[in-house]
Amino acid sequence: MLLQLSLGTAMILVTLLVQVGFIATTISVLTKSSMWISEKNSSPRFITILCGLIVWLVVGLTVCCWSWAILMLSLDIFNTLESALYFSIVTFTTLGYGDITLDQNWRLLGSLCSVNGLIIVGLNTAFLVEALSRIRQAQVSSDEASDRKE
Repeated sequence: MLLQLSLGTAMILVTLLVQVGFIATTISVLTKSSMWISEKNSSPRFITILCGLIVWLVVGLTVCCWSWAILMLSLDIFNTLESALYFSIVTFTTLGYGDITLDQNWRLLGSLCSVNGLIIVGLNTAFLVEALSRIRQAQVSSDEASDRKE
């Protein structure tokens, strides 16, 4: 039990660092692109940014799921990478089909994977809402400033 709790806690910390790294990279890119983002007639830019943000955050989620799969594979919980990755994704996203389950000795680790998914998805959602709100606010302010000049 303590092994599962220790490994699960360590994985949660690792995946949080991974996802925060993806978010920090996003913030840096958005900051450097602020002039382009806020130019007038920016609806196509907004769509481009939204799609880019979502894809980038999903890449971060994918890295997190792969991390869990590699851990489970290295612990010999699963025999194949495919089954470890499938279980990891299904558990991380809290979908939980139940077609593949963990042995009783590893159930706590699976639960921590699910908790980790909730945390990461919540973090991504909060970031995405805040980022899009600020982007739209900057675009509206830029449009209003351009209208006043004309």
